[in-house]
Amino acid sequence: MVADKGKKMKVAEKGEEENSEQIDGDLVLSIENLQEIQDELEKINEEASEKVLEVEQKYNEVRKPIYDKRSDIIKLIPDFWLTAFLSHPALGELLTEEDQKIFKHISSLEVEDFKDLKSGYCITFNFNPNPYFEDTKLTKTFTFLDEGTKITATQIKWKEGMGLPNGVNYEKKGNKRQFAEESFFTWFTDAQQKDDMDEIHDEVAEIIKEDLWPNPLTYFNNEADEEDFDGDEEVKNEDDSDDDDDDQDDEDDGDDN
Repeated sequence: MVADKGKKMKVAEKGEEENSEQIDGDLVLSIENLQEIQDELEKINEEASEKVLEVEQKYNEVRKPIYDKRSDIIKLIPDFWLTAFLSHPALGELLTEEDQKIFKHISSLEVEDFKDLKSGYCITFNFNPNPYFEDTKLTKTFTFLDEGTKITATQIKWKEGMGLPNGVNYEKKGNKRQFAEESFFTWFTDAQQKDDMDEIHDEVAEIIKEDLWPNPLTYFNNEADEEDFDGDEEVKNEDDSDDDDDDQDDEDDGDDN
């Protein structure tokens, strides 16, 4: 009786092992099939990305004359880029008071992708003649390479007395940070200090390229809208004040009666 019981247990264990092997085999086969599907999807995604780049490159050429026309109109609007930058929630915080004086001399801003979109892009600030530096064009270029992103920038030629590396006159007061540590224009000098191309991330460039450049009018209008809002508030307050005065006059008339 005991022998029969032991025999049954061994048979049961053997059955469980065979069943386990079957489950493992099915699991491996399912994973392999799933990997094949993922590989197929990856291939389609790569093809789609290539098509998207082709379309984007085509429409970059279509946009170019429109951007040029937009730039011509912007030149007619005083302090357009200064206002757009200051109204931007991220970029506005990067400008010191001295930077704002320099930004008043910007004639245009350009963001241009390389012909091969996967190769990189450049951001260019064009300036009218100004008392701060000799350059009429400051450019920062991002080149995408297999080993990482290579960043190069214009080495600013500051005029005598403007100071380096920030190009402003300043007096150090107490422990207050110098403009050299705060100025937006250190964005150009930073590129010359980065030799390691691994994992370089330029958030300022991405914000300018992906957010500000496509529709700078959005941020320029933010400033105008705020001014209009303030004006509306003042008018509303004046109206409320007049209403209060009228109510008070009515009460006084009632008391006299």
